Amino acid sequence: MRKYIKVVVAAFLLIPGLHAASQKRVSAKPGKITPADTAIFNQVQRQTFRYFWEGAEPNSGLARERIHTDNIYPEHDQDVVTSGGGGFGVMGILVGIERGYITRLQGVERLEKVLQFLETADRFHGAWPHWWNGKTGKVKPFSKFDDGGDLVESSFMIQALLCVRQYFEKGNAREKKIAARADQLWREVDFDWYRNGTNSLYWHWSPNNGWKMNFAVHGYNECLIMYVLAAASPTHGVPAEVYHQGWAENGKIQKPSEKFGYPLQMHHQGDVQNGGPLFWAHYSYLGLDPRGLKDRYADYWQENQNQALINYQWCVSNPKQFKGYGVNSWGLTSSYSVKGYAGHAPDEQRDLGVIAPTAALSSFPYTPVQSMAAMKHWYNNMNRQLWGPYGFYDAFSIQANWFPTRYLAIDQGPIVVMMENHRSGLLWNLFMSCPEIKTGLKKLGFSSPWLKK
Repeated sequence: MRKYIKVVVAAFLLIPGLHAASQKRVSAKPGKITPADTAIFNQVQRQTFRYFWEGAEPNSGLARERIHTDNIYPEHDQDVVTSGGGGFGVMGILVGIERGYITRLQGVERLEKVLQFLETADRFHGAWPHWWNGKTGKVKPFSKFDDGGDLVESSFMIQALLCVRQYFEKGNAREKKIAARADQLWREVDFDWYRNGTNSLYWHWSPNNGWKMNFAVHGYNECLIMYVLAAASPTHGVPAEVYHQGWAENGKIQKPSEKFGYPLQMHHQGDVQNGGPLFWAHYSYLGLDPRGLKDRYADYWQENQNQALINYQWCVSNPKQFKGYGVNSWGLTSSYSVKGYAGHAPDEQRDLGVIAPTAALSSFPYTPVQSMAAMKHWYNNMNRQLWGPYGFYDAFSIQANWFPTRYLAIDQGPIVVMMENHRSGLLWNLFMSCPEIKTGLKKLGFSSPWLKK
């Protein structure tokens, strides 16, 4: 009986329109959601979680940057772990506990290992590098001059650690210690240092190369969470003008546009059209709840949902006539590509005929009906080509007859987390309950239902 009740409740949580606003502009609508579809939902979330549990690097407990089931690794990097994707995996561990994929004790033991690694591995003014060697904790350069702190990827990890703190802060003595250790790591990130003496936040700093990367982060892209955390930091916070002058470029971040009848409010980084790669609607919002989140520049729920709907409608319209696109198969974002890695997006230049399942699956809160239709199709009709030990493989192209059996942490992680946020709001509830985050959002001029609680 208990199992039956869970299925019915889960099915209710997937009812079309429960979280989404009207999607009447989309002409081709997939069918209704059934309990059988919910079983697929459960299977996909659980299987994807395995990437971060069974597939984790054993010494650090963190997610490997990539897993190739064909055992062909570039630069022999199967020992490389990632701070951003690892952070997504830390959030996934909380999902695993809540869903019963692992016991609470198992989660505690894994998080203790992760915290030990984060406390002792290379850090740079409190920020971690993009990559480490998981066996040694030493930085592995992400590129020629990127051998130091990566504030963006570190922010993804801090977003996760704050969720861990909130999850365990009222637990037993062992769990309270986990919460305290996570809190200490958050307090040690020197956001003010990463201003480089300006009113912007810089992505990189290296003890060997200083500010040579010279990447001041301006919006709009995946980095909103970094500016929110910087404003919220109780120890190394930055003033509000860093957000308004740096991220928002004194209002230049706004550049209204429209595609398929869906308005966008933001000027997207690099003059990308039609909303850009879909991960921009995911990474910052794994913890930062976009529902009702607004400031002088945007309504972030509307921005994210419309970006997802444009992405969907582009694939339905399929202006480049690629094989395999349609109402049941869509989603363009940064992922593996037929040639290397690419920022796939809904425009003539960036649409390369490659679909990445993470794009649709991580958009469940925004497009529950369209995301479910894609998941059902891939699971039921393309299982042999797309499904592996850690869920759907990273990307594929029917046009190119290209079906690599490879995974990326930074793509698998948002699937687990955003599917859970759609179901229960778990990570949104944890992150937004942080008093510092509420203070930081108020400081920057945001409004949110959470700020009234």
